[in-house]
Amino acid sequence: MSIRDKELKIHFKPGHVELVQDEVYTPYRRVLVTGATGLLGRAVYKEFKNNDWDTLGSGYNRARPSFLKCNLLDEDAVRGVIHEFQPHVIVHCAAERRPDVVERHTEAAMNLNVHACSTLAKEAGGIFLIYISTDYVFDGRNPPYGENDAPNPLNLYGKSKLEGEREILRHCPGAAVLRVPILFGEVEKVEESAVTVLWDRVQEGAESCTIDHCQQRFPTYTNDVARVCRNMAERALQDPSLRGIFHYSAKEQMTKYEIACAIADAFNLPSSHLIPMTEQPAGAGAQRPQNAQLECSRLELLGLSVEATPFKTAIRDSLWPFQHDKRWRQTVFH
Repeated sequence: MSIRDKELKIHFKPGHVELVQDEVYTPYRRVLVTGATGLLGRAVYKEFKNNDWDTLGSGYNRARPSFLKCNLLDEDAVRGVIHEFQPHVIVHCAAERRPDVVERHTEAAMNLNVHACSTLAKEAGGIFLIYISTDYVFDGRNPPYGENDAPNPLNLYGKSKLEGEREILRHCPGAAVLRVPILFGEVEKVEESAVTVLWDRVQEGAESCTIDHCQQRFPTYTNDVARVCRNMAERALQDPSLRGIFHYSAKEQMTKYEIACAIADAFNLPSSHLIPMTEQPAGAGAQRPQNAQLECSRLELLGLSVEATPFKTAIRDSLWPFQHDKRWRQTVFH
């Protein structure tokens, strides 16, 4: 949806003066995307920017030169950005999303995943705020999980995101929480996603390696999540009653072993060297839910969901720059 204003102009021609009315495009919808340097944030930023939104992306360590550098723990800085830009919508993607890192660096992770939520929600006022959360708020013992099912996170990451949800909704009751599962998309390096990180194991070929074949996952493409965020934002501008908790997930169910095999198949690579591991090794890091499948009917009933891109199509789009014959791949996203 775009807006075009009428502007009067005087056209001078030899012996003739004419008053004409021209259409001038004026973007009137403004969105602030936090964590715009991250895996999901980049996709969300592009989705809004490519669809007639005045889009401001913020980051911190990787912000410059493309994005605004803003410390989300600094209330004055957050207040200043919101006051100056005056967004209609905020999509809060910034988070520490690596469960093992949260276990090791708990204080820093809690600051970003909880306290930054509180700061942002307090300053949001009447702005429509979308908070990106996770399926890890559930324990994975009794799937699928609806929006109203009781959370019971198994690890500190899930607990921190659940606390973030509560801070968002406490200080900004008109906000929306969007829970999503394991994500992948266009990465700056394959280690950026727990899905694409399997690429190196797939490419090893000659050397066998074991991969988890226990926990069920629903790998979801960041571009699809970004489209859902835009759908929600555009609906909320028309209908302020849109609020509360929502779920979005792809429907293809796979273990990490099956994900690796699907990646191999997508690129016509062998997978015989990949060995399924059916028992969790001791000391495997933060505990993960066995199957935290999200039930997504609320978005679907409201017509806000999008059909998930098939995994093999999306993974090819995400990983093609990292094939051995693409030596220039490090410059693709810069």
